[in-house]
Amino acid sequence: MTNIKRTLTGLTVALTLVASALTFPLAAQQAPDRSKAPAPGAVPALKLPPIQKRTLANGLPVWIVEMPKVPVVQVNLIMHAGAATDPSGKYGLASFTSAMLDEGAGTRNALELADAIEFLGINISTGSSWDASTVGLFTPVSKLDDALPLMADVALHPAFSDGEVERLRKERLTSIIQQRDNAGSLASAGFAQVVYGPRHRYGAIAMGNSISNGEMTAREIRAFHAQYYQPQNAHLLVVGDVKPDTILPKLEKAFGGWKNGAAPATVVLPEATQHAARQIYLIDRPGSQQSVIRIGWVGVPRSTPDFYVLEVLNTVLGGSFTSRLNQNLRERNGYSYGASSSFDMRSAPGPFAASSAVQTDKTVESLKEFFNELTAIRLPIPADELARAKNYQALGFPAGFETTGSMAAQLSELVIYNLNESLFNEYIGKIQAVTVADAQRAANQYIQPDRFAVIVVGDLARIEQPIRAANLGPVRVVPVDDVLK
Repeated sequence: MTNIKRTLTGLTVALTLVASALTFPLAAQQAPDRSKAPAPGAVPALKLPPIQKRTLANGLPVWIVEMPKVPVVQVNLIMHAGAATDPSGKYGLASFTSAMLDEGAGTRNALELADAIEFLGINISTGSSWDASTVGLFTPVSKLDDALPLMADVALHPAFSDGEVERLRKERLTSIIQQRDNAGSLASAGFAQVVYGPRHRYGAIAMGNSISNGEMTAREIRAFHAQYYQPQNAHLLVVGDVKPDTILPKLEKAFGGWKNGAAPATVVLPEATQHAARQIYLIDRPGSQQSVIRIGWVGVPRSTPDFYVLEVLNTVLGGSFTSRLNQNLRERNGYSYGASSSFDMRSAPGPFAASSAVQTDKTVESLKEFFNELTAIRLPIPADELARAKNYQALGFPAGFETTGSMAAQLSELVIYNLNESLFNEYIGKIQAVTVADAQRAANQYIQPDRFAVIVVGDLARIEQPIRAANLGPVRVVPVDDVLK
């Protein structure tokens, strides 16, 4: 599919999305002014339309959420097959498969499919994460009858032609080569590698490397699709101006003929070995005017019972503009345009990372300030600062349900991580219940800067000796070729 056609379709959908965001009834709960956050306990409860659960004749689960007033519909088909399911030596297979879905499907080649999508003024998207692959449809209700068969073709009957596989392969290989010139990509790849090691799937980027992408065949892509794209391994979400009795026959017509094959094997990633001591890894990018920093280790899975505590804790540390890291490195010292931290929660424990791009001549100073904040967060957080963080999370939560797309994204998280739907109604209350003691316990358990891996990508001619002289930890230089293996 050409970039031009994607852009035209995107513009059409964007105009509809704007209308949706402006007129959808939940938008009456306007984006909160967080500078005037109410006292803890004063945040109003979130009231959402119910999830209406149905099942198609072939066993495909369907969740429907009615969002009337705006005549649009978001349909997401979720497959429990992401990068974590990639076979050893075939890293990138899930993302390659997902990217190929709309490169010709049914009786249409890639250009014919793009023309049909553009003619209807709809959007069909494909994507793959660590834990799932998704086909999404955004359409006006008036175009739903014509749009659903196109979506079904993309998900169920992709062409996977040899010619399109070769074309996409060249694009992916070019993208991988370009990572050599992108300090952020090098830092992310290097961080994953040193935190998880070369034998863990999380130790390589989701897209895979030049070797795996170079060897991927259309046959392997078809086999992956046949194995994981099945009703028994999928879930259908429908959000918009529809009624179950009206939409179900349409879904049955589009997806009811989809058959199951052999049940796909459940993939369980091995437990990652946690770092025992701080280690600094340097990656050379000659002439760079900035140093890109990643600091952290193995974090937690999405299923962690400390989810709400970590949401609040990370807001204080690096999860908002007013967080300690950003206020220090950007506002107070001017070393960076921004600094942040995050817990990347996946089915298996994903990484915790604090990160920033800083001035080359302030690399050592920035590292010291990072460790100052990572150490200080382990002390009791002042009650007023904790209250602001809790209100930030609580007041921002309703914004995730304002449009059909954002509502579908929230439902997707429930499906992918097998979460209880009561999460939506409990979220604000559990966030507000986090205490100073809770935050300190979590900080001391999950943030241990003396054991963190530190990745710095920059001009080693300017930063290596100052970093060694600072005695922040043992230093090792990692060749770029090793990072991109």
